[in-house]
Amino acid sequence: MNWILLIIAGLFEVAFAACLGKAKETTGIETTYWYIGFLACLTMSMLLLIKATEELPIGTAYAVWTGIGAVGTVLVGVFVFKEPATFWRLFFISTLIISIVGLKVVSH
Repeated sequence: MNWILLIIAGLFEVAFAACLGKAKETTGIETTYWYIGFLACLTMSMLLLIKATEELPIGTAYAVWTGIGAVGTVLVGVFVFKEPATFWRLFFISTLIISIVGLKVVSH
């Protein structure tokens, strides 16, 4: 169950980064809404991370959480914000994914 909470926390991390990107693209009250979304996602992400670390090792949990956030944010950047998807960028994201899976496999 804690791994599921950790994954959801990572997805909320992706969401708060995406909210920041959208806030940068908007003006007026719409920007305010994106910042409210950012704060809500940030809060949920942190609360779920705290809950997951009650059972999971902090080093592993934090590495997986940030890894999910990093990979997810790059994917959002490519697909939503039209950032470049170069070979090297995708290569290093792939190594991050392999590392996340490896941490899951070796954690008890």
